[in-house]
Amino acid sequence: MSRVLTALILGGSALALLAFGWPQLFGLQNSWVFAHVVSLRGVGVAVAAAGLVVLALLTSIRPLRRLAGSLAVLVLLFAFGNAAVLATRGIGVPSAAAEGKSISAAATDDVTVLSWNTLGDEPGSAAIARLALDQGADIVTLPETTEATGVKIAEAMREAGRPMWVHTIAFDQVSKARSTTLLISPDLGEYTVSSAGGSGPPGNTNVLPTVVATPVNGAGPTIIAVHAVAPINWEMSNWRSDLDWLAGQCAGGNVIMAGDFNSTVDHMSGRESAASAVLGRCRDAALATGSGAVGTWPTFLPSLLGSPIDHVLSTPNWQADSMSVIESEDAAGSDHRPIVATLSPR
Repeated sequence: MSRVLTALILGGSALALLAFGWPQLFGLQNSWVFAHVVSLRGVGVAVAAAGLVVLALLTSIRPLRRLAGSLAVLVLLFAFGNAAVLATRGIGVPSAAAEGKSISAAATDDVTVLSWNTLGDEPGSAAIARLALDQGADIVTLPETTEATGVKIAEAMREAGRPMWVHTIAFDQVSKARSTTLLISPDLGEYTVSSAGGSGPPGNTNVLPTVVATPVNGAGPTIIAVHAVAPINWEMSNWRSDLDWLAGQCAGGNVIMAGDFNSTVDHMSGRESAASAVLGRCRDAALATGSGAVGTWPTFLPSLLGSPIDHVLSTPNWQADSMSVIESEDAAGSDHRPIVATLSPR
């Protein structure tokens, strides 16, 4: 093989691996293919490891020895790079069982946020209510969850001594994915839903509804139950628009947002407007607590191979004290894992 051809292959491979490993460098984090590859960094490490085995076998073929060896070095660097990013963001300690707030914690101003994309009510109201009660949730964001299920959850929680207000936006009744439900404890005050939905920015996310609840007395945080559309081929423009709109919602001074962003922090890059923020002025609870690399989707993959696309974000006036990805519900019917975070006022 000629040196020129070898150089071209190695140069092209190095550039491609760099773009897939850190697409932000080229502004490709929201582009087709690159957005999908970077969302599964754990899988990227596993694929790179398999590639190294193949390249090691190819080095036994004399004409390919030098090329295969050089490609192996590039693939090894790609694997190490992705592993380093995952380690930096934190692999946390995934929560296998729910742990509610202690009495002392409940007496503070801490807020516990639970989020779970239920894949159209699949786990059932009883299971969702049980999890919310076990976690001592003050805020529950439930993408792909209908109002009827939200009411049943609230009724079950009320019977257990923890009442909740229910707020739902449904773009239509054809698909349960087009409903998002938000539960808020009365302890946080009275809230009103300000997003009537369906029209796209500035009214709402484009395809799937996001619930924006604001305090009636103006004293508490704006609470946002998020559902951005997935970056499938024909929705890329809407996906980017959804992230832009969500970044705008996090421009205020007191915001808590949680839900299915269908995006990792890589995809949010460039939309932050403050130090340590990932989206607008909002910071990511998982990054702050060392669990930013734990995958929430899909449940059939181990969490460290999955994609962390479900988030709890908040403005700088809130401090993330804990954040967990709950793996004990992997068989509950949803393709997403629930997440729970505890925030305290700074």
